[in-house]
Amino acid sequence: MKEFNIAVIPGDGIGIDVMHEGTKVLDAFAEAHGGLKFNYRNLPWGCEYYLKTGGMMDENGLDILQDYDSVLLGAVGFPGVPDHVSLHGLLLKIRQGFNQYINLRPVRLLPGAPCPLKDKGPEDINFVVIRENVEGEYSNVGGLRFENRPEEIAIQTAVFTRKNTEKVMRYAFELTKKRNQKKKLTCVTKSNALNYSMVFWDKIFGEIAPEYPELETEYTHVDALVMFMVQKPQNYDVMVASNLFGDIITDLGAGLQGGLGFAGSANLNPEREYPSMFEPVHGSAPKYAGKGIANPIAMVWTVKMMLDHLLEGDMPEAIVGAITDVLADKNKVTRDLGGTATTSSVGDALAAAVKKRLS
Repeated sequence: MKEFNIAVIPGDGIGIDVMHEGTKVLDAFAEAHGGLKFNYRNLPWGCEYYLKTGGMMDENGLDILQDYDSVLLGAVGFPGVPDHVSLHGLLLKIRQGFNQYINLRPVRLLPGAPCPLKDKGPEDINFVVIRENVEGEYSNVGGLRFENRPEEIAIQTAVFTRKNTEKVMRYAFELTKKRNQKKKLTCVTKSNALNYSMVFWDKIFGEIAPEYPELETEYTHVDALVMFMVQKPQNYDVMVASNLFGDIITDLGAGLQGGLGFAGSANLNPEREYPSMFEPVHGSAPKYAGKGIANPIAMVWTVKMMLDHLLEGDMPEAIVGAITDVLADKNKVTRDLGGTATTSSVGDALAAAVKKRLS
């Protein structure tokens, strides 16, 4: 029996609702797989925890998480807690503390999922965004001077190191090489305007590209890219982007694949020196919490990404197949997809579909 210890942080709002369904599907996968077991430790961290204790997580939170195989996160955000507090107090603290320098976000339109683009189908939208995850524009370097005076100044500094940028680029090239798609890697940049950081970013990309002559490579400015993603998403395979640019284009990507209810992500430490963290892209949507209407598919897709990281082989792909099976029946999906199912019943349907796929 292979056992994995998972630290579970449901967080706030619908994060708690969808986490139930994520672990439900995870347990169904383990049962159908055979020889697998997942042990969970639930941690009450998040914004409500902050309102009670003054901290988004325990002061020794990283020490607590250190010995787990993975961290599974629901969503964070709650009225009364500023977004920058929740982001820096938990998400960025874990990402940066555990050097989870790769944020991996698949953008894949499944049969039965809605797409806002006319004449585009699943064969047109299937790419991956690799977002640098610990430096760049989210490095938290800067400050304020002369606050609340006419001469007030805000300074926010983006930080790019050669060591980290090279690792991100190499990960992107290797993933492009492994994917059975177009073998094309797009460097997302803005080097015409950001003449230090993005020129450096492009330089590192250009230094590594000759080592992969079998791959097609290109540079595209981020403002043009968002237009091309709408006009011709079928042209893309893998993109590598800085922290801020990756954050923006992946939300557009989520829109292309059916909405934030489909968007999973992985925060990876590829060397496995530290645990990696897996989270759906959507927010906590507190007004919908506990009503049974949240779409849990993004959480379930996130669970699949965690399995990809923990296991060898392609068995976790059965979860994506199960999502496709459930999408085929409008009676089994939540109302954002035109159905009437509850969060829990979607989880039940996905768990059953996973077992059927693996039987």
